[in-house]
Amino acid sequence: MTEKINPLDILHKYYREAPVNLNGIANDFGIAVMYADLGNNVSGAIKKDSVFGGSAGYLIIVNDKHHPNRQRFTLAHEIAHFILHKDFIGDGIKDDALYRSNLSNALERQADKLGADMLMPWRLVNKLRIEYNNDTDKIAEKLQVSKEALRILLS
Repeated sequence: MTEKINPLDILHKYYREAPVNLNGIANDFGIAVMYADLGNNVSGAIKKDSVFGGSAGYLIIVNDKHHPNRQRFTLAHEIAHFILHKDFIGDGIKDDALYRSNLSNALERQADKLGADMLMPWRLVNKLRIEYNNDTDKIAEKLQVSKEALRILLS
């Protein structure tokens, strides 16, 4: 019998250093990550994939044409869908640039929130606030997130 892993144990393992290693998190969950041109309107997708998926059988595809900070948010958002909404994934959830998919707005907001928490865990943000004397530009750069995302978190 295999022991069930607590997702928080995996996440907290990566919350010590900035930027948070999202590829490490995905790997620990058994999710493969691929970067590809998804066009202008799709930021990313997660789907079951028995060929290209990781050990858990899931694949996240991130739009390689988007800004690197946007790619990081997309990856965190899709990992959040895996953690929170695995039963809804089926053949795939695609998120467009407006953070919409075929899921309800409530489920998308949940994935946005957990994704933001992954990118900007409070303990790490507070450590960086001390280290950089509350310089939000430097903190955002170190976390590899947009200044706006960090300002929203701190507001």
